[in-house]
Amino acid sequence: MSTVRCGAPALYDVTSRERNEAAFGIALHRQLKLIHQMLRNDLTVCRELAADVAAGASSEEVRNRIAEVRTTSPIWTLQVNCLYHCRLVHMHHHGEDIEVFPALRRSNPDLEAVVDRLESDHRAISALLDEVESLARDLDDASTRDTRDQLVRALRDLATRLLEHLAYEEENIAATMRSWERWPA
Repeated sequence: MSTVRCGAPALYDVTSRERNEAAFGIALHRQLKLIHQMLRNDLTVCRELAADVAAGASSEEVRNRIAEVRTTSPIWTLQVNCLYHCRLVHMHHHGEDIEVFPALRRSNPDLEAVVDRLESDHRAISALLDEVESLARDLDDASTRDTRDQLVRALRDLATRLLEHLAYEEENIAATMRSWERWPA
């Protein structure tokens, strides 16, 4: 138990014990929320870039914007375009599908319907990611207005579904995940 300087238990420790939370689970849940926030931030950048492209921005303008973004975003420091963002979401969801969701099912069978919905969301989001990747891959200065608009719509659909999913997941698995003292067997 951590303590404050006067030796009294830290408020955080008292509160977490009363809620049946464990340090391991709290840290894991915080990490999940941090990753989700980075995904949200980068999705915003992708949508802004798509709007710029739809408005007729040149490849040079988009490249310059991406260069600016790289210096301010943790994910974009490593991955500098929409295609990589899509790959990152695919990888994150794959990890949840094979590790987190089975652990949730083992540790709290009452979450069965929640995990079923999250898995369904992952499949739907995967299809949207594939669409965005396909459109982004084909985008260049010669792309028609219709092609650019399709990318904007695809990113809007992805944003809507992904943001709903992230919020639902964070809200519904928090109590279980935060109660974990170690990875569920």
